[in-house]
Amino acid sequence: MDGKTVVIVGAGITGVSAAEWMRRDGWAVTLVDPIHPGDPGQTSYGNAGLIARTSVMPVATPSLVRKAPMMALDPDAPLFLRWRYLPRLMPWLIPFLRNATPDRIRTISGALGQMTFDATDQHLALARGTKAEAFICFGDYISLFRSRADYDHDTLGHEIRTRFDLVPEPLTREQLVERDPNLGPDYTFGTLSRDFGWFSSPAGYVQALFDDYHSQGGGFRQARVAGISPGEMPVVTLEDGETLTADKVVLSSGAWSRRFAATMGLNMPLEAERGYHVAMENPSFTAPHPYMVTDSKFVMTPMQGALRAAGVVEFSGVDGPETTAPAQMIAGAVKRVYPGLTFETSKTWMGRRPTTPDSLPALGEAPGAPNVLHAYGGQHVGMTIGPKLGRLVAELAARRTPNIDLTPYRPDRF
Repeated sequence: MDGKTVVIVGAGITGVSAAEWMRRDGWAVTLVDPIHPGDPGQTSYGNAGLIARTSVMPVATPSLVRKAPMMALDPDAPLFLRWRYLPRLMPWLIPFLRNATPDRIRTISGALGQMTFDATDQHLALARGTKAEAFICFGDYISLFRSRADYDHDTLGHEIRTRFDLVPEPLTREQLVERDPNLGPDYTFGTLSRDFGWFSSPAGYVQALFDDYHSQGGGFRQARVAGISPGEMPVVTLEDGETLTADKVVLSSGAWSRRFAATMGLNMPLEAERGYHVAMENPSFTAPHPYMVTDSKFVMTPMQGALRAAGVVEFSGVDGPETTAPAQMIAGAVKRVYPGLTFETSKTWMGRRPTTPDSLPALGEAPGAPNVLHAYGGQHVGMTIGPKLGRLVAELAARRTPNIDLTPYRPDRF
């Protein structure tokens, strides 16, 4: 690949991963983003920090569709909707709901599984030998349920997990408390997945990956992109009018990718599925490992100097104002998990998950827009699959044939 140039638009986990894999492959790489990698403005900054290799279920499920109308009206539910935004949401929401059938879920889960099954190995391959490796933690991962019946009710989820050999170990209330005496009384059943990975600081991890890439000669422009023009030598136009020409362009701008895709004639139904976190700093105690709190749909992860609770879904658009209700809901739910928890202070954060109607990323070139590679749409598993998406981008750019079927991720599938 000597002499080949690439401009990568977007420096979150996917963009940084693609940049490093392509740099290792011999490309002259320029990353472009108005935000420095690892800064709070990035979606990669504030996620739950899991390497979620067991996440093979799409976002749309029959149970979500049944419960969504009531959840949107309940301030204690993990779904929030800015009602004025609903008309703009409909072109995404209708196909999203159509994917919430058992047959579609079985199909989608196969494509998700291709992306997540080796996620830990992909992160290690990218981070090994760099300072980023120190941010990767290993241990158990437990999902908390109010009752065994709540777990047993998810028959479709059991079927999918069995198919992928991801059936967790059951834990009684007594076993949960033996492992973690601080757990509140509301949770009487749990499931255990072993050999799980997470990050002690997602922001620190992304920044360390970027620092290593940058120290090895990888380029970075802190600038806002105004447009992308595909072609034999595609062009990236910056907001100040400067243009960057390269052999390839990679579009990895997360929820903002939809705007650029539209200018290239691609109708990409990509929604900013907003999530929040509450970081409780210097807590009186912390979780021994990450928890998935199933009734409130958030993950609680022990991190450097803080216990982070991250999750919920808010539909308010990519530019809608941050609201207080989601973080308040998370804070109240944390009290049910850990009634005795105290901490010095808490900080809230909001980010924008890029989510397609079928919960699958967009990957590859679109017809009529040559030499622009799309790589975005990681929804709740963006941090998990970022290194693999980046590696696949490098394979496609070099015209090598990846060892997985990329048809489900075609950018023009909608």
